[in-house]
Amino acid sequence: MSVGNTTIAKPHTLRSYLNIITVLFKLRVVSLLLMAAVGGAFLGAQGWPGMTDLAILLLTGGAAAAGSSALNQYWEREKDKKMARTRHRPLPTGMIEQRWVPVVALALIFVPSLAVLPYNPWLTFWLLFGAFIYVVIYTIWLKPRTLLNVVIGGAAGSAAVMSGGAAVFNWQEPAVIVLALVLFVWSPCHFWSLALLYRDDYTRADVPMLPTKVTPHQAAWWVLSHALPTVIGSLLLVLTPSLGWLYFVPTLLVSADLLRRNVRLIRDPSPVNARGFFISSNIFLTVLLGAVYLNIVAVAIVDALR
Repeated sequence: MSVGNTTIAKPHTLRSYLNIITVLFKLRVVSLLLMAAVGGAFLGAQGWPGMTDLAILLLTGGAAAAGSSALNQYWEREKDKKMARTRHRPLPTGMIEQRWVPVVALALIFVPSLAVLPYNPWLTFWLLFGAFIYVVIYTIWLKPRTLLNVVIGGAAGSAAVMSGGAAVFNWQEPAVIVLALVLFVWSPCHFWSLALLYRDDYTRADVPMLPTKVTPHQAAWWVLSHALPTVIGSLLLVLTPSLGWLYFVPTLLVSADLLRRNVRLIRDPSPVNARGFFISSNIFLTVLLGAVYLNIVAVAIVDALR
């Protein structure tokens, strides 16, 4: 078949099917959300969460996040055709049939989430709340209408952290809530740097991301307005009894790099610097969450050897 002047081949190999699954369900984004959820579980348990609770969290959280991502792409399939970054996705190109996507996506969200309802109702709540925020509040309501879309949409990442705390029956733990707030303020600076990089794309698709409505310099300052509290909140987590130097040192280093790249972006809001900040924000979150795991596991090992 053909789309425009481009001929699109239907998938016929295992690799092509795996690529479609990875893109349609945004598995790279899902992996970050699962890392955030596991971070919430570690902080909620104040130690090793246990294999059973972790397995339930990964299965239900991964399914809900993947289903939400597929619904996001289904809803935005026409706008995705207008953007260079997204026009090669499976739905805009017609590589897969559209009609089955909502059915599978809704099943991924609701079946695992409701399956754990009798066992852990708070886990069900945070899983469904995160999906609702991402699909209904962010994708359908806010994203086409307001430049504050990713500010509120960041709550979906926070819900992932809270689901991690709920998986170990302790989502009210202050450290879990602080990490959820860090994800909330991290999301806008992360996505605004991406929107700054693809400013023309978002303008063409008529998506009111903040960098399309202000100058690049103003957008860079808005990025800093969220990057700074992100760094402050992440460093304050060291006050948690289960965290220490193994958490603080790597987090301090990636925090310094994030702010350094933000200053560079303010001085020159070029695509190169926008890309550099975007990559740095991904590294920041990965190292932050990895440091949580490392510190808590190290403490548990030391305690076991005493």
